[in-house]
Amino acid sequence: MSASQKVIVVTGASQGIGAEVVKAVRKLDYRVVATARSIKPSEDPNILTVAGDIADPETARRVISEAVARFGRIDTLVNNAGIFVAKPFTSYTAEDYAAVMGVNLNGFFYITQLAIAEMEKQSSGHVVSITTTLADHAIDGVPSVLASLTKGGLNAATRSLAIEYAKRGIRANAVAPGIIKSPMHPAQTHAALGALHPMGHMGEMSDIVNAIVYLDSAPFVTGEILHVDGGQSAGH
Repeated sequence: MSASQKVIVVTGASQGIGAEVVKAVRKLDYRVVATARSIKPSEDPNILTVAGDIADPETARRVISEAVARFGRIDTLVNNAGIFVAKPFTSYTAEDYAAVMGVNLNGFFYITQLAIAEMEKQSSGHVVSITTTLADHAIDGVPSVLASLTKGGLNAATRSLAIEYAKRGIRANAVAPGIIKSPMHPAQTHAALGALHPMGHMGEMSDIVNAIVYLDSAPFVTGEILHVDGGQSAGH
């Protein structure tokens, strides 16, 4: 095991974009700590899996403590876990609100705080959060208040973290996707969802993975909200 290998923590890693991130960074020889509610153990000695609800601060504590115990450090945190509930604003329930806030905000807060505390010990590190382009550019017919409330908050927190830790060697960036082909969207919805983007089609999970890998390899980039959204944030 080489000390030069990066150690990356990925939340929401059992499927979709999170699972694709794990595959991509293993090809780059990163050591990976993958967490999700239903994640299964891995036979790869360079992948540590930790099952748990990211909204629970105890899950964050276990992920970071087990990561350090196994690999000795944390170089990058990818806050990928998130949920999206599309309802008219007045139809949201208290349970909807609690669920979205729990995963999207609490899940970010607890694990990011602990990860940065570890990064400070080595005066280097990187936090990448997956947000949404809807926080900047709402779409008529796509109700997204809770997504904008939480993911928009992550965009603002990303910029704040970038400035707070800029002189301490720790960077913070975000990727703001458009609508991406993932298990979340059935194939029969792809044409209609694709039409919401100026480029006329949905994005691929690889588009988001490539953006994360770019940001992780760009030492002079911090405080950036990288829109990967087929032009959606630019206008219609």
